[in-house]
Amino acid sequence: MDQPDLTETHVGMVAGTEDSTPLSFHVAVRPGQYLQLDDVVVTRRSVPGVGDITTSGVVTQVVARHEGASFGSDVFLIADGVLPAATQEIAEVSTTRVDPECYIPPRPGEEVARASGAGRKSALYFDQMEHTVPVGTGRDGEPIVLNLEFLDGTRGAHVSISGVSGVATKTSFALFLLHSLFTSGALGRRSHNAKALVFSVKGEDLLFLDKTNRKVDDTLRRRYADLKLPCEPFASVGFFAPPLPQDLTGRPHVAGRTDGVSAFWWTLLELCQQELLPYVFADSEDDRHQYTMVVHQVTAQLRAHASPYGTDGAVSVEGRQCRTWSQLIDRIAELVSDDETRRDWAGPATGMGTINAFIRRLRSSQKALDPILRGDIPLDGRRRTVTTEGQQVTVVDLHNLPDRAQRFVVGVVLAAETERKERSGQGALLFTMLDELNKYAPRDGSSPIKEVLLDIAERGRSLGIILIGAQQTASEVERRIISNSAIRVVGRLDAAEAARPEYRFLPASQRQRATLAKPGMMFVSQPEIPVPLAVEFPFPAWATRESEVDQDLERSRKASRPGSDPFATAGGTVDDDGWTFDSEENR
Repeated sequence: MDQPDLTETHVGMVAGTEDSTPLSFHVAVRPGQYLQLDDVVVTRRSVPGVGDITTSGVVTQVVARHEGASFGSDVFLIADGVLPAATQEIAEVSTTRVDPECYIPPRPGEEVARASGAGRKSALYFDQMEHTVPVGTGRDGEPIVLNLEFLDGTRGAHVSISGVSGVATKTSFALFLLHSLFTSGALGRRSHNAKALVFSVKGEDLLFLDKTNRKVDDTLRRRYADLKLPCEPFASVGFFAPPLPQDLTGRPHVAGRTDGVSAFWWTLLELCQQELLPYVFADSEDDRHQYTMVVHQVTAQLRAHASPYGTDGAVSVEGRQCRTWSQLIDRIAELVSDDETRRDWAGPATGMGTINAFIRRLRSSQKALDPILRGDIPLDGRRRTVTTEGQQVTVVDLHNLPDRAQRFVVGVVLAAETERKERSGQGALLFTMLDELNKYAPRDGSSPIKEVLLDIAERGRSLGIILIGAQQTASEVERRIISNSAIRVVGRLDAAEAARPEYRFLPASQRQRATLAKPGMMFVSQPEIPVPLAVEFPFPAWATRESEVDQDLERSRKASRPGSDPFATAGGTVDDDGWTFDSEENR
């Protein structure tokens, strides 16, 4: 560990009025100096037979008081010069590193310095991280990085981001993390094949990730430059949205963006052949009812007896043609209720009470799933199945779908990506960003989606699938998913939520500060650093809504590349469908 010059950079001394331990100590701040929360400090003690022991830490609390005052009113006498007293500031420090590992307390009176340069990197273990990803800057303005080995699955994986909706900037931080992963060079050659799958549930804000933000200025460019990141939007993005309800042309259901968005849906034939019916019953409450046995029985029967009808994805089930989800629901209801077919379709020992409960739950899905389960839209080549192939970032817009339809889409897409990764073996990394994780993997109950997410959390890193989950309340998310997240991030928290056991990894002062945190401030915990670090990440360089798009820049781009696709980037190849590839081998 590089030794700092304490005689030139010292800000105080180890205090003798408070207990000093190997894991925490206090610093009496020298007059004319200051220490603030999150400052990194270092002190050194000489030990006979061992040598110099350097103890580093992060300031977690600072208090100031008058020494010599006994009553609250004494402050007025002291200000008037009547009562002698001295103003003293004491900083509490939580130890992050002891080098060499001789755990003895810093002695009162030892000089304490604010760490910088190599000393700061050593105090935060940055010097031991072979591959790092910048995530923002600390209170001292210096970069804060994550160890890539706890992101890419080498030693750990998955990220959990918690905070109040609309204030904690969870989505913004997750997108900045993806931007940093793809552009910092941390992934090396893997960045060409690494993918991101983003589920968008809050308006059309994420449909402009490939557009430059008009608020970008020289100050913001410098902030990105300080992190050695380009101040630019995502280069290769594909957008998917459900089709307009009751529209037979397959137009995507979006308003702000009219180009570059593909409509997605599943045909009734795919629903039957790929056994997707269980994802219709994806609410955690469904698992508590006996009708789930009917779900699995009907799923097997649909796979065996549904045949193609026409070329648009419609099906024929036991002689009845079905072109819409409502028609298929009616046919299933008939088959599980009829005395002649009930045994095969509902099970030999299933009573009518259970069957009726199944039918009621099935019919309740009609309005929610009608737009995305179709057999009435011509499959003329315009439709694209949701896939991460063809672009680096895939955005699936769900905000126009009801909750039940959102759960269906998330479950089916994640299950398909997991299956594809299992077939191909470990290869390209897939970072999956999912907001409102508590809705898909609640603490109580079970569902097909929850099982998929648990599978990703527990063995996804072996497949190269990394979950970046965001939620307002980590206390409502399945514990096994949170516990498998190597990186934990906290933004603005509700006071009641901050008191939950899930946030005990934060020091008491940080839990209190989390209730006051401003947008752009996050507390980041990673395995190698004992104390979570306060991080400020820069404003997005990409547009987060239509009104932020730099229209002048977009017009100049179109003028310089007439007829080109908006997703095309310098150095990339655009295929017939308009998707950009880094090279022919990635096509």
